[in-house]
Amino acid sequence: MSAPRPVAAVPAILLVLVAVWEIAATRCDAHAVPGDDAWKDAAAVVRAGYRPGDLIVFAPEWADPIGRLHLGDLIPVELAARMDAARFGRIWEVSIRGAHHAEVAGLAPVAEESRGGVRVARYERTPAVVVSDVREQLGTAQATGAARGPVLVLAEVGFAPRRCIQLVPQPNAPARLAFPQLALGTELVGYVGIADVFTRRDQRAPARLDVEIGGTVVASATAGVDDGWVRFSAPTTPGTADVTFIASSAAANRLVCFAAEARR
Repeated sequence: MSAPRPVAAVPAILLVLVAVWEIAATRCDAHAVPGDDAWKDAAAVVRAGYRPGDLIVFAPEWADPIGRLHLGDLIPVELAARMDAARFGRIWEVSIRGAHHAEVAGLAPVAEESRGGVRVARYERTPAVVVSDVREQLGTAQATGAARGPVLVLAEVGFAPRRCIQLVPQPNAPARLAFPQLALGTELVGYVGIADVFTRRDQRAPARLDVEIGGTVVASATAGVDDGWVRFSAPTTPGTADVTFIASSAAANRLVCFAAEARR
């Protein structure tokens, strides 16, 4: 009987090496996750410097429930369901594993420290000045062509809470929501998305939102079922103007949710 060739043992050796590596990596990952005491210490840092009106965010996104467990009392519904972070001059980012929240992109922290692997950073900047918020002006709006709505709701959009205007257009027939003589600044900023994970699962057609000012389309955004909260913006001339939001989709019962602010 001939001796086994060394090359025949290579697959088995590789399998053993991979198994050993996976065990080691799993143990390292487990130790890399900060424990409850680290989160408590990080929360104490935030509380020591927190001011009413500050925004607190967590990164990565999957750590959000852990962060809310320790700091949720400082994050009321209106902050959790915000349109974006532009209104906030002070933002606390509580993060792990080197992650950063999208809403502090491009900002440099004015203070930061770590507690057992949980990083706490504070950012400060000049907040946006809001001239008008269409959500607050919904009572003055005129809707045409909608299957349902408009209504101001707290909705799930992209697995996150959003306070938005919900409008349901007829399939392939746009629904219009007009705000007469809306106060404008230098920019109109908004977001659109599809509410309700179950309707997104059952209907895959995207939603579209066009924005008209004085009868001219100045911005458009398409939100797919996996796109979440999609931003749009347009420069504006300070003053007042008729602003119309036009929602459309090929799908029936498409819950189109949007929010918009005129900013100086």
